Amino acid sequence: MRVFLTGASGFIGSAIVQELVGAGHQVLGLARSENSAQSLRNSGVEVLVGSLEDLDSLKKGASVTDGVIHTAFIHDFSNYIAAAETDKRAIEAIGSVLAGTDRPLIVTGGILGLRTDGQPTTEYDPAPGFPRASEAAAMSLAAAGVKASVIRLPPSVHDAGDHGFIPYIIQTARKTGVSAYVGQGDNQWPAVHRLDAAQLFRLALEKGNTGYRYNAIGDEGIPVRTIAEMIGKYLNVPVVSISPDEATNHFDWMGRFITFNNPASGAKTKAELGWNPTHIGLLEDLAAHYFDKI
Repeated sequence: MRVFLTGASGFIGSAIVQELVGAGHQVLGLARSENSAQSLRNSGVEVLVGSLEDLDSLKKGASVTDGVIHTAFIHDFSNYIAAAETDKRAIEAIGSVLAGTDRPLIVTGGILGLRTDGQPTTEYDPAPGFPRASEAAAMSLAAAGVKASVIRLPPSVHDAGDHGFIPYIIQTARKTGVSAYVGQGDNQWPAVHRLDAAQLFRLALEKGNTGYRYNAIGDEGIPVRTIAEMIGKYLNVPVVSISPDEATNHFDWMGRFITFNNPASGAKTKAELGWNPTHIGLLEDLAAHYFDKI
């Protein structure tokens, strides 16, 4: 299968490239810059120059391939609503090309914040359409006949080279001299290894069903206090509890996310696609890869 992949040079996208190529697929990768384009070419990937804002480039990629995996997102938390709107338009543009065909569209969504009651988020729990509309846009396309589905990623997709939420928390501990959690710190975050997530994208492309949500869950829920304690241990800084009112001042834009209590289950995903995460969990990965380079 020839696959159009947005975000192909990113942390997750580059792992998907390896997974797809290893399974015998060909990849057409979207590249915004020449550096990204050259990196993809070095990986044996065909390049389409474009961006999420360039809807014509997205339509072109979708029109010349057998399926699309959409992982690109503008991670600008200072202008998140605009980034979410750009993502929505991109998904709709791709979907307009795939309408009336059986070519799959795999859209990336998120799990953090989908439930607020501390119960595990399952594949049956829908995501709201705001502020990030990725899942809602994909489900609308599926209802209109596009073979669209969603892979929902947890707040930590981990591996060496991670630049996401966990490295930001580590950097905050370095900067402030304390490793903090909010309240009792018993709120839980799920996690998945990057290579396990990449395999799930491939399986969803090959075997996924229209309108399905797939939860990419390795660790179902790790207390944020446990993460803070590990950070404190490796950085040799005090581990402290802060109040919810102090969270924004301490963590800046992360202040709201750090309080979410959002364990999650991927049992339905595993049963439907035969997905079985095999790589190390978040805590083991932290110890192996996070504190000597971040």
